[in-house]
Amino acid sequence: MAQKRPACALGPKQVQQLLLSSQEAKKSAYCPYSHFPVGAALLTWEGRVFSGCNVENAAYPLGICAERTAIQKAISEGYKDFRAIAIASDLENDFISPCGACRQVMREFGTNWAVYMTKPDGTYVVSTVQELLPASFGPENLQ
Repeated sequence: MAQKRPACALGPKQVQQLLLSSQEAKKSAYCPYSHFPVGAALLTWEGRVFSGCNVENAAYPLGICAERTAIQKAISEGYKDFRAIAIASDLENDFISPCGACRQVMREFGTNWAVYMTKPDGTYVVSTVQELLPASFGPENLQ
């Protein structure tokens, strides 16, 4: 059975470009403690791609995930409307999935954008932010 594509999903060529960008970003990861490099590539609705990698620190809570690095780079350049993000790692038996903190940060910028979770062989699954964090609160819930 074919996986249902979210409305925000990309065409095959765009997906491949985003996946390659996330794999390239992974090469810059600074992960001397976990030895677990992760890369992310974030696509804005304007067509810009912002890449990010995980950056660890000996003081563990000060590290940052690849997804949040990419999002913060985009925000710092004035972009807040995201279409998709691709995430790459070296996991061979599972698709890399964003952690809870990354899911909450993604949710801050909407629920209907695509999250491409990959394996090194190029296979992927796609979900929306809403599917990854269904019962969450975003800025629209603040009063």
